[in-house]
Amino acid sequence: MASRTRRHGAARSAREGVRRRRLPLRLLLPLLVLVALAAMLMLRGYVHSEILADHRVQPPAATDRVPEKILEGGPVIDARGGRTESLSVPDHRLVLTFDDGPDPTWTPRVLDVLKKHDAHAVFFVTGTMASRYPDLVQRMVDEGHEVGLHTFNHPDLSFQSKKRIDWELSQNQLAITGAAGVRTSLFRPPYSSFADAMDNKSWPVTEYIGSRGYITVVNNTDSEDWQRPGVDEIIRRATPKNGDGAIVLMHDSGGDRSQTVAALDRFLPDLQKKGYEFDNLTEALDAPSAMTPVTGAELWKGKAWVFLVQASEKITDGLVAGLAVIGTLVIGRFVLMLLLSGIHARRVRRKGFRWGPPVTEPVTVLVPAYNEAKCIENTVNSLMASDHPVEVIVVDDGSTDGTARIVEAMGLPNVRVIRQLNAGKPAALNRGLANARYDIVVMMDGDTVFEPSTVRELVQPFGDPKVGAVAGNAKVGNKDSLIGAWQHIEYVMGFNLDRRMYDVLRCMPTIPGAVGAFRRSALEPIGGMSDDTLAEDTDVTMALHRAGWRVVYAENARAWTEAPETVQQLWSQRYRWSYGTMQAIWKHRRAVIEKGPSGRFGRVGLPFVSLFMVLAPLLAPLIDVFLLYGLVFGPTEKTIMAWLGVLAIQAVCAAYAFRLDRERMTHLISLPLQQILYRQLMYVVLLQSWITALTGGRLRWQKLRRTGVVGAPGGSVPRQRSQSGDDRRPVA
Repeated sequence: MASRTRRHGAARSAREGVRRRRLPLRLLLPLLVLVALAAMLMLRGYVHSEILADHRVQPPAATDRVPEKILEGGPVIDARGGRTESLSVPDHRLVLTFDDGPDPTWTPRVLDVLKKHDAHAVFFVTGTMASRYPDLVQRMVDEGHEVGLHTFNHPDLSFQSKKRIDWELSQNQLAITGAAGVRTSLFRPPYSSFADAMDNKSWPVTEYIGSRGYITVVNNTDSEDWQRPGVDEIIRRATPKNGDGAIVLMHDSGGDRSQTVAALDRFLPDLQKKGYEFDNLTEALDAPSAMTPVTGAELWKGKAWVFLVQASEKITDGLVAGLAVIGTLVIGRFVLMLLLSGIHARRVRRKGFRWGPPVTEPVTVLVPAYNEAKCIENTVNSLMASDHPVEVIVVDDGSTDGTARIVEAMGLPNVRVIRQLNAGKPAALNRGLANARYDIVVMMDGDTVFEPSTVRELVQPFGDPKVGAVAGNAKVGNKDSLIGAWQHIEYVMGFNLDRRMYDVLRCMPTIPGAVGAFRRSALEPIGGMSDDTLAEDTDVTMALHRAGWRVVYAENARAWTEAPETVQQLWSQRYRWSYGTMQAIWKHRRAVIEKGPSGRFGRVGLPFVSLFMVLAPLLAPLIDVFLLYGLVFGPTEKTIMAWLGVLAIQAVCAAYAFRLDRERMTHLISLPLQQILYRQLMYVVLLQSWITALTGGRLRWQKLRRTGVVGAPGGSVPRQRSQSGDDRRPVA
């Protein structure tokens, strides 16, 4: 009985494990979007003859295996059911045939001229063009013209296997069925000519085509309009001699067909006056129509095919437009960052620059801490080494790892510990604000360490009474790993160049939680730190802008923070940041229509943040999508050069950012790999944030696992001894 219970329990646990391993909807939807996007691009590549296209053309071969009556016969070859027959068009009857269409520019003009002169023709359409422009195929049928197969991708069939020939025919037929609801028994081989040009390579194909139920139609009068020899020459070449009947070859696609259209407008009335009739093929031969209606499943299959092709065309057209948008945004952002960050650096570094009277009064430093036992000692010790007078308040937000006891055991002067039940970071900061003694309040994370000069540099901008908040220079302390190095590049290039740019534009979107300072007199009127969003730092910064305060960037107020060291931790952090930023933008959306400082931020800051922090990263994957598409389907060299060009622009910006921050350039070695791997993760995170927002999902605050390895450069902060054999070595 006990063993049976254990077996049932094990089975139940296994079932629960399977349920737990199911892919969450917010992960499944991005995956489905990416799969659908790849499918649409593959379909587009196929329809545009970028996939499976074969442009080889067979040179002339011997003709000894071709029946004599075919070589000397007419342009209509019937090899159905083992027959070997050829037919010619009766005298004074002309069958105009147009190859390679339909074309959205020239086919309508050809049809207009035919309609004007009450003439019929045969259009040998390719499957690729018929799939893309089905309305033109429908118009051909509606106006009494016949359509014929010209294969799907226009290959020379003498190079192809029977399986490929069947595929070309069936796909071509499917496109015509989906476009006009008919199927046709007429076929013209690509690269065909007169019947006497049939050779030992093309004749077996013609026989096989006949066995599949098709009549092969070549020509005996070639206008050679594809050469664009001039209207008069096209007319001369298309005119048969002595009143003979003829099948005339022309083209309504494949290039500029203006000469063909102009020639038709003269050719038709001139020959009609001479007694010629312009019929479709079966009319000229007094035979039953070559087209038959299609119903049932085959019709719906054709319509589904055309629908998918049309969808892929519209989607890829949208992607191309999106690529143009993202290209403009990326280049525009880089130009703005380079220009405005340079202006910012020159302004704050010029000799004699001062924000105002030096700020020397003590400040309160708030350290919200939740389970920061591995980091908190380094954090507090770094504050004690500060060259500016500080009061430190550590708000323990319900930690379960003894964080508060560690700080209390340090017994340091001017360091207070406030305990509260776990209520979240905004609540912890507001609790600290309520207990702060001084008007200027510095906020930092419990895993961050300051340099001795950080607090002093951070508070100097408050010498300007218009400044309500200051963003510091957050840096990655654990950058000795690959993922840490990638984040280091992102912090220096992305975040800090951005902050310089936003400082000049006076629309700084975020005071980093790792290092920021505020006037308490600015925070209290807006309600302090809000828990309405998961990005309380972005939320409060936007609120300060709307209240009329200036927010600036202090480049020398450096703080060293512990960045996520695993993909899972990084995903959790950036997911929260992205979603929280979207929440903050939505919360402050009314600023767009308001007046005064709020309206200025709404009409300048919110668009910039939305474009550069939400829309641009969301569209940026298009660069990589088209990179992969170009590498696989061509043009490969141009694609690689374009991508290298984008990478070069990013490298210039990164190098400039590293120079401004006085960072070692060696870390930029990993930039190309960052662009290939790291950016993709950020794309998926942002896409998941969008899906969460659009589906009304809720995201919980997710605590990152810390290792306590970060200290300020120069050894000013005592290192904390490792508490676990798995902890990483400190970063110097």
